[in-house]
Amino acid sequence: MMRLLVLAALVLLAYRLLVGRWPWEKRLSVKERALVKARRLLALSSNPDRAEIIAAHRRKLSVVHPDRGGSGAGVHEANEARDLLLAHLAHSTNNDPKEPS
Repeated sequence: MMRLLVLAALVLLAYRLLVGRWPWEKRLSVKERALVKARRLLALSSNPDRAEIIAAHRRKLSVVHPDRGGSGAGVHEANEARDLLLAHLAHSTNNDPKEPS
């Protein structure tokens, strides 16, 4: 019985390494994966507002800017993450139904 449990754990770990997610996690679309990656890069929660995105972007730039010992690639990644999250925020707020007056 113990061997079966160890084998099951190894299969689950191999699946996680090969696929990049646990078997019980839902599949994410390419857009959702990009948003998750951008939130991780800027260390944001799942539903940040505009001010949080801007503040997180500034914090990230203070770490990865070439003047601070970082690289240009890090700055570009941070800028892309900010732009993607702001575009998603603008798109999602435009699609929300307006409250009745």
